[in-house]
Amino acid sequence: MYEKILIPTDGSTVAQNAVSHAVDLADRYDAELHALYVVDISAIDVSLGTEQVQRIKDGHFDEMPELQARAREATEAVAEQGEELGLEVVESIVAGRPHAEIARYAEEHDVDMIVMGSAGRGGVRRALLGSVAERTLRTATIPVLVVDIREED
Repeated sequence: MYEKILIPTDGSTVAQNAVSHAVDLADRYDAELHALYVVDISAIDVSLGTEQVQRIKDGHFDEMPELQARAREATEAVAEQGEELGLEVVESIVAGRPHAEIARYAEEHDVDMIVMGSAGRGGVRRALLGSVAERTLRTATIPVLVVDIREED
């Protein structure tokens, strides 16, 4: 049923809970696991300049070693979990608008399912999904499993 599962990750606690679910599903279905880190272009410091931002969009992260290290650490954490179970894991780092890059990646790599986390919030916002998860749900053309990580009250 699922041959390729995509787990977008930023290495956060929120993402880690979703990683556990993605790894479990990949193990159950003997699926290839894709770990994707999206460098959010809109969150990059505007002081970098247009040329440097374009280089980052083009995948040249070498000019930002902290960013490169954070991205590799996040995808490697997924790879380690998957490889412990004998899963094939593909690691990728891209730049752009997260929800659009997640959907694009899924389409280009024939992914069957996306598994991602959603942060719980207090008050009225508690019932809402995180903006990236919500936008991915509206953009993707394949099933998206959103893992709710809200803590018990």
